[in-house]
Amino acid sequence: MSSEPITKNIVSWTAQEVAQLASRLEADEYTTIFDSLKDWEQLKRLQYIRPDLVKPYVHLLELEEDED
Repeated sequence: MSSEPITKNIVSWTAQEVAQLASRLEADEYTTIFDSLKDWEQLKRLQYIRPDLVKPYVHLLELEEDED
């Protein structure tokens, strides 16, 4: 599964690209955990620079607490 390069300029991301990234994260069909981590980190970066684009997907950035 390919993901956007991490080096891509954060400012140039479009709403459609962020939606595609979020869709990959929601589907969670990555070959390795590292691929999903790259997308998660990219969405996290976008949250700080382009919060307007990430707002609909902020639930993907929230870490779930253990239910112990």
